[in-house]
Amino acid sequence: MNGNLLPGPRVQHFSRRGFTYPAALVLIVITSISLMGVQKYWSTTMQREREKTLLFNGLQIQKAIASYYRHGPNGKNSFPHSLKVLLFDARVGTVQRHLRRLYADPMTPDEWGQVLDSHGGIKGVFSRSHGKPLKQDNFPVAFSHFKNQKKYSDWKFVFEPEKGG
Repeated sequence: MNGNLLPGPRVQHFSRRGFTYPAALVLIVITSISLMGVQKYWSTTMQREREKTLLFNGLQIQKAIASYYRHGPNGKNSFPHSLKVLLFDARVGTVQRHLRRLYADPMTPDEWGQVLDSHGGIKGVFSRSHGKPLKQDNFPVAFSHFKNQKKYSDWKFVFEPEKGG
């Protein structure tokens, strides 16, 4: 031996360069897919909440129209010509409040569509939204006619007085 060192086992070093970038891309893709699922779930949940609010608000206005109609002066029943009069009805000597506040249409920023009687009085309201409802069945009896409607504007909250009264 000549003082030369014998070559020992070679140590191999594996390069890890370039591994971080593909791993980060995979992580971004997985996170994006997860967030899309969360967004879809959240969007559906919010639409269901707006539907519940639409049913509540529409029913409150329908009940207020019925109250206004039934409490006409001297037994003269008529429909309101404005939703605002449901808040402050002074047709008889005392002020009546058939509605505590004007409920908004939760589906659109627009005002409610109105169902009018032959004299121009408002006998009902509906949303102007043409969106497709998620809820298609299992409505309370008062809303049974909403079953299988194609758009929110088909959900009409109308007071129909009994014949002869």
